[in-house]
Amino acid sequence: MEKVTFLGLQNCYRVFNDAIDLIVTTEIGPKIIRFGFIGDRNEFLDKTSGGFTGHILRHAPESQDRTFFGNKPVKIKEYQKFIRFTEATEKKTGIQKEMVIPLSIEGNHISIVHRLYNRGVWPIEIAPWTSTMMPPVGKAILPLPPRKPHGKNTLLPTSSISIWAYCDLLDPRLVLGKKYVMLKQDGKTAGSYKLGMLVSDGWTAYYNDHHLFVVTFDFIKGATYPDLGCSVEACTFKFGHAALELETLGPLALLQPGTSVKYTENWFLFRDIADVRNDNDIDKYVLPLVREIK
Repeated sequence: MEKVTFLGLQNCYRVFNDAIDLIVTTEIGPKIIRFGFIGDRNEFLDKTSGGFTGHILRHAPESQDRTFFGNKPVKIKEYQKFIRFTEATEKKTGIQKEMVIPLSIEGNHISIVHRLYNRGVWPIEIAPWTSTMMPPVGKAILPLPPRKPHGKNTLLPTSSISIWAYCDLLDPRLVLGKKYVMLKQDGKTAGSYKLGMLVSDGWTAYYNDHHLFVVTFDFIKGATYPDLGCSVEACTFKFGHAALELETLGPLALLQPGTSVKYTENWFLFRDIADVRNDNDIDKYVLPLVREIK
């Protein structure tokens, strides 16, 4: 670990090994503004016309009045094996956000722990919600549950897809397959597009120019997820900068005063991956990597 200046932001923390590194800013956040292979491009989009982006923690359901906090300095506490980055309690919501970053990276993998604290005086129903801003021109990959023939064991649905009001099922950025759904960021199609799914397999990925970013998480069967049952969401847009937000969500929880909820993402980064255009490509180039890490 070392302290660095990145994109003009001072007092950033860089955690690295001989393969990958990440950088956390302390001036605004908690926010991870770089993740990538050593000496290679940033896999995250670190800045747009609206400010610094990268990977951030939010709480769902989304609301214009409470979602878009997180641009103030954070407190840092170093431990022997990790660093804790904690924001000030949001005055409007009573929620306090925190990220815990380990000081060691194993190969191409790192685990990021997220926590939401209820510092208020009444219970709040919320869910952990992470958002990672990815650069163009990539593809978000969301897996469907295993396909099975119609029969006595397949009478009930196994997943759901949420479509936002501003979205069109004929949008060319949406690719519906038999086993996977992809959302492409092409930088040309006007307007935003957001897709959410109940992903029970506990993983999602973003493919961009032969690099593959994979996120795994614990899916809680039977739990209630936000946004009509979404554990993964992807949103592509073009506001000054083209980008795609890859998001994962934990279950909704009634957070009592003085308690917290913990949510962990595992990140993996791969290179030299052939282009993925359809189900067959994902089965061939992505699924074996996912099975290996899970």
